[in-house]
Amino acid sequence: MFPDPTPLLVASGLDADEVVRILGPYGLRNPIEADTNIQSMAGEPHTRRLLAGILPRLLAEVARTADPDQALNHWERLFTGSANRSSLLQYLQASPRMLGLLCTIFGNSDSLAFALIRDPMLVYWLAEEDVLTTAPTRDGMVAALRQSLGSLKATELKLDVLRRVRRREMLRIGVRDLLRLATVEETVGSLSDLASVLIHGAYEIVDKDLKAQHGTPMHQLADGTWVETEFVVIGMGKLGAHELNYSSDVDLIYVYASADGETRKGRGNRQASIETLSNEEYFEMLARLLTKALAEQTREGAVFRVDLRLRAEGTVGQLARSVAAYAKYYAQRGQVWERLALLKAWPVAGSPAVGQAFVQMAEGFVFQSDLQPLTRERALAVIRDVRSVKEMIDEKIAVRGHQHRNVKLGTGGIREIEFLVQTIQVLIGRAVPDILDRKTVGALHRFCRHRFVNEDDQQRLTEAYWFLRDVEHKLQMMHDLQTHALPDSHEELQRCAIRMGYQAESRDAAREQFLADRQRYTAVVHHTFRSLFYHPETSALLSAVVAAAEGHSRRSTSRLEKETGPAGPPPDRSSTAKKKRKP
Repeated sequence: MFPDPTPLLVASGLDADEVVRILGPYGLRNPIEADTNIQSMAGEPHTRRLLAGILPRLLAEVARTADPDQALNHWERLFTGSANRSSLLQYLQASPRMLGLLCTIFGNSDSLAFALIRDPMLVYWLAEEDVLTTAPTRDGMVAALRQSLGSLKATELKLDVLRRVRRREMLRIGVRDLLRLATVEETVGSLSDLASVLIHGAYEIVDKDLKAQHGTPMHQLADGTWVETEFVVIGMGKLGAHELNYSSDVDLIYVYASADGETRKGRGNRQASIETLSNEEYFEMLARLLTKALAEQTREGAVFRVDLRLRAEGTVGQLARSVAAYAKYYAQRGQVWERLALLKAWPVAGSPAVGQAFVQMAEGFVFQSDLQPLTRERALAVIRDVRSVKEMIDEKIAVRGHQHRNVKLGTGGIREIEFLVQTIQVLIGRAVPDILDRKTVGALHRFCRHRFVNEDDQQRLTEAYWFLRDVEHKLQMMHDLQTHALPDSHEELQRCAIRMGYQAESRDAAREQFLADRQRYTAVVHHTFRSLFYHPETSALLSAVVAAAEGHSRRSTSRLEKETGPAGPPPDRSSTAKKKRKP
């Protein structure tokens, strides 16, 4: 049982020892500062009485959160910034569920708390039917965005709508996650849908403005017909795989249909004259403006941070290129790491047709077609290349002392699972296209179906992946920062465990349970990773992959001989690259 806290509001002259006696059991590290917050929350005599009515429940709910002191800081900010403190207190008195919900938010996530403090009306929105109980959908997000944009004309006002929609939807997704109303898989899917919808919305806004100034980019088809040159935003990394994080940069590549051609004045363009641009100039300008629209920090925040380093030539390359230019680049200069990265490439905004053309072109590079079947020696060469990339990553995080704290890049982390999955897909994806899946867990399931891994290993790796992604989310939702490193203090690790949902007789026990689970999952991941990348000669996974490739080669040769005889032409493997992968 907790002490009755109402004397803090109705009695006068309580000394410091009494304040500590009352508030200490609620898990507050600084009871005197907590009392200061409570007095500030109380306000005038009428609202002080209202707060006294809900204070016992409020403090009991706060005590169960990761950071009770911070929760009271946020409550104080909400009340002092509210236009009508009395109405809010009466509402919370009538709605214990919302009181508990706000305590959960305020004590577990600064970024979600600040969204509510910035716009207190979102408190009432969260209480609406289906906002939290029903998973957000892509179609619902599109409809909400269109409704919010309404008939706005000014570009900056439209972009501010995108920023507000992001803040609201991130609040919904984050709260559903904290309350365990959504699985980690559902959460990453919702975050990816939100990013795709907002990136497409920003593209439409920027493209419309640019066309008004310079006309519509066009090029000629082989028959001489002039057509509009379309543009696509390719999502890479976790966005392309539909597995986005809370505070992830969005990895993007900008692609357009043809560099041949120029802008032309459209029928609906009312300007007397336009400044004509080549397609290359137009799309480079579009890419620059779209990146700014997404990443620029304004009074409403930003839409998403953008990372364009996966484009051709990285930081020194053009922002946008044609499909043909990308095909030439990959054929002449493409690296093994780019083959891995392109496994997750998928159109997220703009033209689906150009997006599909890019994906099909990229598959030809990823699953390089040649007449030689996969051999153990060739597989080992790819494995060595990937291992060297991972070792460079290891060296960088070792300098920061994060090799055992970084859940993404560290020992037994998310990247080890991803590298393992992507390497197998690169090795055998052309011969066995059914194993291809942009989602990491989906690919593991397909590996099991084809007996590359057994069911137990698939289950353990899947559980490890979702556990590590959940930890990553809880680290990032705290301050909306792109962090992957676990804290090193006992107190912060306790808070992380509580955000993860660990409940025990004490905070120390919750921390120990969390760390034990993390150790178990990372050990599973690292053992599997090392068996392929450091002991490939005894790797059952590699043996299964090479055997599958050899079986495919024998079947292809047998079919060819039946159709054309032993002296017939080699099989046309380019058709494999044209097969569409399941999204």
